[in-house]
Parts: sequence; C-alpha cells; structure tokens
Amino acid sequence: MKIGCPTEIKPQEFRVGLTPNAAQEAIAHGHEVIVQAGAGVGAGFEDADYTAAGATIIDTAEEIFASADMIVKVKEPQSGERKMLREGQLLFTYLHLAPDPDQTRDLLASGCTAIAYETVTDRNGGLPLLAPMSEVAGRLAPQVGAWTLQKANGGRGVLMGGVPGVGPAKVMVIGGGVVGTHAARIAAGMGADVTVLDRSLPRMRYLDDIYGGTFKTAYASAGNTIELARQADMIIGAVLIPGAAAPKLISRAQLSELNPGAALVDVAIDQGGCFETSKATTHQDPVYEVDGIMHYCVANMPGAVARTSTIALGNATMPFMLALADKGWKQACADDPHLKAGLNVHAGKLTYAAVGEALGIDSITADQAIAS
Repeated sequence: MKIGCPTEIKPQEFRVGLTPNAAQEAIAHGHEVIVQAGAGVGAGFEDADYTAAGATIIDTAEEIFASADMIVKVKEPQSGERKMLREGQLLFTYLHLAPDPDQTRDLLASGCTAIAYETVTDRNGGLPLLAPMSEVAGRLAPQVGAWTLQKANGGRGVLMGGVPGVGPAKVMVIGGGVVGTHAARIAAGMGADVTVLDRSLPRMRYLDDIYGGTFKTAYASAGNTIELARQADMIIGAVLIPGAAAPKLISRAQLSELNPGAALVDVAIDQGGCFETSKATTHQDPVYEVDGIMHYCVANMPGAVARTSTIALGNATMPFMLALADKGWKQACADDPHLKAGLNVHAGKLTYAAVGEALGIDSITADQAIAS
C-alpha cells in the first residue's frame, strides 16, 4: 500500500500524522511511504529523518492525495484537502464529525473511506487513539487556564496556588475521564483547590481512592454543577460522549452567576463544546469574552506541544495503521471490532450512528459497509 502523509494546514497545527519511526515500520512491512516536504518540521522532524527511514519526500499535498492509497493525518481534512479525496481512498485521522456538517457532507461526497481516531475503541471500553491527546490536553488545560486568569488577559487576576495568607484558585473540572483526571492532577499540583464532577459513582470512588488527598469529587447534578460553578475561578469542561456532540453543561444565562473574569477552558470543543457560549478558537487568538467570562476554546490544544503530542499519538496509531496497510481496511476491521468502531464514512454512506443522530443523516452499520 502507498501511505501518504501531508503537511497539516489547520492554523497553528504543528503535529504530523507519521513519525519517522512509524514510516520505518510501515516500510519494513513492505509498504511505500510518501511524506510532504516539511511535514514534520513543526514537531522537530526534518525531511532527512524521513529519508533515512526509507520514505520519499514529495513537494505538494496535491501529489500526496493523488497517488496515496491511505492518507494518514492528525486533524480533520480542511476544505481544500477534502476536495482532493477520492473514491476508494482510505483516510485515517481525527474527524470529529458530529459538530461539523460541512466536513461530513464533503467526506460523503468524496466516496472515500474514513476511519476516525476518536471512535476507535479498546477491550476496556476506552478510546486508545484519543487517550494520548486527551492526556496532553488535560495536562495543558490548567496551564492555559492559569494564563487566561491573569488580569492582563482579561481574567480575575487569581494565582493558582495562592500565597501564604491568600487562598488558592478554585478549579472545577467537569468530567472525571482521561482529560478531567489529568487536568485535576496538574491543577492540584499547581496548588489549586480542585473539585472533579462526574455522574459515575464507580468512577468517583476510583478517583477518591487514588487521588483523595489531591482533589475532591462531587456528583454532576445540574444543581451541584451551578453551585460549584458560582464559586469557581476556573472551570474546565472535559465531558465526552464518543463520536457524538458534547452536552451543554453551562448555559449563557448562567454566565451571569459566575465570578467576573472566571476562565472557562473547553477541552470538548472538538465535539462542539460543553458550554453553550463555546466556539472554536486557535492558538493565534485563543481567548474571547462573553458576559465578563473568559473562554479558552482552542480546538487543537495538543498542537501547542507538537513534539510530545506527535510521538504520543504515533505510538498509539502505529499498530492500527499497520493493520490497515497490511490487510486492507475491510479485513482489518473485520478482524478487529475495536478498529471497526472507528469507521465513520464509506462510499458515500455514514457508518457511525451517533454522528447520524447529531446531524440528522441516515447511517448504515459498519458491518453493512464491510459487506458491501
């Protein structure tokens, strides 16, 4: 199989879909790898690193899309890239289709087969290709939230750890999954007073057993959520429903009840965001204000630490990428139900029910797509 890796073109996105190590592994399996010139520079990988691994450097994205059997990326294909996809081509990347009808329509129209990192599962019910970026984003969230809280950036002017005689910032994390747990750990490590909200009692028991001395837990009822939000200096939204749009947990009307200058960090923005007033921003212009509340809603947070993120993502995606290349997508998905869960689009049909429900588009099952 010819595997192509274009340069990411989303604003301020410095990650790359293939590391030189992943390229070397694919080539050792008998595949051809083509990489766009400069694709890895933002993550600290030079063209020479890919050449040494056995890959071929190609000048333009157009050449990559025109000749590759499988396109491996990081972020969802942008409008210009979607026009280059073709029938029968395999796309392996993050998609986040539920809040993105334009991308969904374009992928369906292209006739390509698209497998989304964020809906591939594992035997424990986790999301192994989302987890490394969730870990990165979770650990970044308190860091960028602390910056947003600074008065010069529009925030309340509160120091995360306080100082002797002055209490620390109150941080509320909504969601006790991978993002929320890592966010809470880092915020607590910065000295903040942290509470994690979740609806799963087993998850809260686990968090309390492991981190009981580090941060607190609370049940995420509507009443509890707004009561704790009123006290918070920073609220980190970390709720994920796999493949579906994120639930809106704080409404615009409730912003008036929050502390003026409080920071909302919406890590769920890729899935539409979990605050009603959330809209995607970039690293270039990350923060905006609504009703006196500062919103940080960068849709590719891990791109800020591109080298760490690229290596972590490459470690997770490589086995699946090799399976797709070695077997072809149909056999690879038939052999692995967890990879099959990543199938979102095939030959003009939506194959992920949660996306169909979010966008009002009929879908077929992955099994039907494999059998077609």
